[in-house]
Amino acid sequence: MLLSSALAGSVVGVSAPASAQSVQASSLSAERLGRLTEMLQAYVDQGRIAGAVVKIQQDGRDVYSEAVGWRDKEARDPMREDTIFRIASQTKALTSVAAMMLMEEGKLLLDDPVGKHLPEWSKTNVAVARPDGGYDVVPAKRPITIRDLLTHSAGISYGSGPAEKAWRDAGIFGWYFADRKEPVASVVARMAALPMAAQPGEQFVYGYNTDILGVVVEKISGKTLAAFLDERLIRPLGMKDTSFFLPREKAARLATVYSAGAGALRRAADPGAWQNGHIGQGHYLNGPRVAHSGGAGLLSTAGDYSRFLEMLRRGGELDGRRYLSRKTVELMTADHLGAIPYNPGMGFGLGFSIREDVGVAGAPGSESEFGWGGAYHSQYWVDPQERLTISYMIQLIPAGDVDDVGKLRALLYQAVE
Repeated sequence: MLLSSALAGSVVGVSAPASAQSVQASSLSAERLGRLTEMLQAYVDQGRIAGAVVKIQQDGRDVYSEAVGWRDKEARDPMREDTIFRIASQTKALTSVAAMMLMEEGKLLLDDPVGKHLPEWSKTNVAVARPDGGYDVVPAKRPITIRDLLTHSAGISYGSGPAEKAWRDAGIFGWYFADRKEPVASVVARMAALPMAAQPGEQFVYGYNTDILGVVVEKISGKTLAAFLDERLIRPLGMKDTSFFLPREKAARLATVYSAGAGALRRAADPGAWQNGHIGQGHYLNGPRVAHSGGAGLLSTAGDYSRFLEMLRRGGELDGRRYLSRKTVELMTADHLGAIPYNPGMGFGLGFSIREDVGVAGAPGSESEFGWGGAYHSQYWVDPQERLTISYMIQLIPAGDVDDVGKLRALLYQAVE
């Protein structure tokens, strides 16, 4: 286990500034954090996970950084801290930040209709299920907005809903784009004509929203999403192993995908296929390398993603460079759903789930914490109150009933002193 030098003693902490002496700075017990390593290693030994990487930072410094298990179990190649992972929906956070950068430049507003930037989205329809089966197609009550996309309240699913057959017949279903031989923009243009799953602004419907947002970023910037993210976020933040497709010279660092089965893990097929999710190693190395999915396309490492999270924790700045205004980050990490039903104790901001009530949410954490995860079972969150960022990287799809994420959260917060 690699721990920061500050952990040489029993705890790591930062003294409160003179202007805030009444606020006690939290610290983390190195001894108690060791329980996290024990749990993860036990899950490797029991065959519940093949391997994982966890990086926890406080005030931007490592307080826990650990690689456990195997990058490739069959080859007996151990997991390393610089192992590269498919981060799937953790891509959404970067695309959301990209859109907010354009807002700060005066190039879009949150309440802009999407059709202002993508004309085919000017008028949309909604599928309304009939009590006796089938569905009716009715006009949307209002235009879908940029805010709707950021909050997943546009009524746009990943193809499920009353009109699922129409979406499947159109070849548009599910989050996976890496095998497509056309840009995401082409798919997004076609999906505008399909019946949506709900009216804009009425329900939280998780789906293609951030892929559409990525196309908006491309249209406004005149660049591919890959180029925009690389120029504005990835390279400036020093995220040297973050990209949409894997450079061939890094192939030996890509984590193997496993699937939870009946009593044992199994190595996922290569490249795999769609089975209520794309189950397989994917097309990130040998695929077409054309579709830059703003919703689920990136590869990254725990270290790279922690750089991005630390920038957000610091209110949009890192190492003297400002990426977003502090007020923009505050806006992104506030609840925007209002009366729209969501998970108990939780809200949803502009790209992130927000913990609003610790007791109602029912798990250890802090109010104002924000985060999300990915289809391959990875998770991240930022806890501003405790000055923490957490990046948990793993490749397990489907994950079955493994409770590693819940225990990660419990074992992190039991170490807070």
